[in-house]
Amino acid sequence: MRLQDNHNQTLVQNVHPPDWKNPDPSGPYNLVVIGAGTAGLITAAGAAGLGAKVALIERHSMGGDCLNVGCVPSKGIIRAARAAYDARTAKDFGVACDGDVSVDFGKAMERMRNIRAGISVHDSVERFSKELGVDVFLGEGRFIGPDTIEVEGKQLHFKKAAVCTGARAAIPPIPGIEEAGYLTNETVFNLTELPRTLAVIGGGPIGCELAQTFARMGSEVSIFQRGGRLLPREDPDVSEIIHRSLMRDGVTLRLQAKIKRAEKRGKGKVILIEEGGTNIELIVDEIVVGVGRAPNVEGLDLEKASIAYDARKGVIVNDRLQTTNPHVYAAGDICSPYKFTHVADAMARIVIANALFMAKQQASTLVIPWCTYTDPEVAHVGMYEKEAKDKGVDAMTLTIPLSDVDRALIDGETEGLARIHLKKGTDKILGATIVARHAGEMINEFTLAMTMRLGLSAVGKTIHPYPTQAEAIRKLADAYNRTRLTPFIKKLFSAWLKWQRGSE
Repeated sequence: MRLQDNHNQTLVQNVHPPDWKNPDPSGPYNLVVIGAGTAGLITAAGAAGLGAKVALIERHSMGGDCLNVGCVPSKGIIRAARAAYDARTAKDFGVACDGDVSVDFGKAMERMRNIRAGISVHDSVERFSKELGVDVFLGEGRFIGPDTIEVEGKQLHFKKAAVCTGARAAIPPIPGIEEAGYLTNETVFNLTELPRTLAVIGGGPIGCELAQTFARMGSEVSIFQRGGRLLPREDPDVSEIIHRSLMRDGVTLRLQAKIKRAEKRGKGKVILIEEGGTNIELIVDEIVVGVGRAPNVEGLDLEKASIAYDARKGVIVNDRLQTTNPHVYAAGDICSPYKFTHVADAMARIVIANALFMAKQQASTLVIPWCTYTDPEVAHVGMYEKEAKDKGVDAMTLTIPLSDVDRALIDGETEGLARIHLKKGTDKILGATIVARHAGEMINEFTLAMTMRLGLSAVGKTIHPYPTQAEAIRKLADAYNRTRLTPFIKKLFSAWLKWQRGSE
């Protein structure tokens, strides 16, 4: 249950005011949007800004997962955990901290709630209804026909509609997990006391971020991963860097762990696992599940609007984000394999163009970066080397370790790398990975280059301030240029230099 302090009261008043009365429909609407997460908010705001008559439906909280239970609160406590880590390691830089570094978990969570409440103004019912002129309806929206949606007994007729209902935390089929009780990203940020012991199920981005954060704050954390390594989508050496980082922060890693069941025992929760043929019991205060996302397709009566969907993949769309009902589009986690806020934003812009202006923008043209906010962060864009190989593309991979970058040495942040995959024989960028404390900020240079179809040579011609960790990117371009110096070219260049000296 969410703590009812001033910050959360402000949040609720902004994103789901208890006294809100839905307007009378004034349709037909140019666009009706179901779901007020990132995709829905951008779609509704963008369309309204262009003069369209827009209705926006939300059953829970405006702002969706990102504001309420995702990006904003998670990064809020990640920042607090980093501050604790920096204080503990300050002695490495000659800075003395008297006594042990302690974390006031309640204060850190209050800071997060305060920031979240402040940001919620931008996603508020009041802003969308009064400033943007959107008809906001709070309640369950469902299709009752190919061009009509019903919400709280009111019928909204539309010319076009957009399904932007997002996704929720997926729960693994572990016997007893419901009875034992667990937290997800939707509930973990309601904690007001730090769990003494914590089990995190899932070694993907969400699991790794939360495991490291709570360990740095003082919890005894164990992470359970079904496979043999963390962040299995990333390159093996990248996974190893995060593996070492979490272990250094005190996280116990249980890889290839088979969870047989969970149960409630007294005030604790028990997880029974099979490890190396041996059954092991682990008793913890809390269990956090972070194994992926499931699309919110239930309760929409999509069949009544002839909209095809899959319980696992979500709403089925074509490359223009059009559903099997040509008047209905979808954007964000409900239809995308890339469940990120920035992707939902980009897809919403495509929906606006295609639904209102009959444009033919394609989602497949998007160059999508992503970032896992561990410390160090892992950011990636484009293809991995294995992915390129599977597609029959011959790739050349170049890697610069951060230990070769002066600023990383100065910062004491040498565990990381910058890596690029090029189409062999060219400087065309196929993909890139950066592992660094601020990798999410650094990957944008590669994303821009790929979006604008600039090769690595263009990046190499760009002057980078010295000393910065982003200099690793320039070093990749230098490494590429050296590959172009074949033995034959080197021999010709050496002969030319020798001739120059002889002619003086």
